Amino acid sequence: MQLFIDTANVSEIKTAWSWGILDGVTTNPTHIAKSGRDFDQVLEEIFAIVDGPISVETVSTKAEDIVREGRAIAAFHRNAVVKVPVMPEGLKAVKQLASEGIKTNVTLCFSAVQAYLAAKAGATYISPFIHRKELAGDDGVLLVQQIRDIYDRYGYETKILAASIRTGKEVLESLLAGADVATMPFDIMESLYKHTMTDIGLKMFLDDWKSVPESKLFGTLAVR
Repeated sequence: MQLFIDTANVSEIKTAWSWGILDGVTTNPTHIAKSGRDFDQVLEEIFAIVDGPISVETVSTKAEDIVREGRAIAAFHRNAVVKVPVMPEGLKAVKQLASEGIKTNVTLCFSAVQAYLAAKAGATYISPFIHRKELAGDDGVLLVQQIRDIYDRYGYETKILAASIRTGKEVLESLLAGADVATMPFDIMESLYKHTMTDIGLKMFLDDWKSVPESKLFGTLAVR
């Protein structure tokens, strides 16, 4: 499963990319608005940092306008993925963009049937919103499992991009449910590294190392 970061914060993207585990980025109009910066400049910086799929969302509701925006996004960079809401006009646009070889990410998916329609339209990715489903009293991870079953049964190649992730547990559940990608905010990605037992063990090892005679192998690099 690939890991994407869900943000337009360039500083967070730089840090996550430096960890060596980041595969791509998802953005949306809300992220861009929060940045308070020029849209094109933010995108240029993100594409310069991450060598992987970067989803940029369209903002129109008519198929012809979505296609026009999608073509502009695709022309912006070779790694661009056009993000489109799952709605009739959106999937009409996805069908056209797919026929032109343009990658798409169908977003705001809340049902397995919506995911089925997106796959039929030729979507590259489908983004089921896990945590928002949970907040509505539904099972977000079950949605991922249902989509996985449908795609595997009927041979659809659309990748499942688990979105709206707000806990480390949801990342684990996405892995176990068969998601191809999980996208998450910076703080959730950072939390995946953390465990209290790891912190305790590391402190013990470093404290014990202080009693070991100086190492010629480590020299001044050793923690003392």
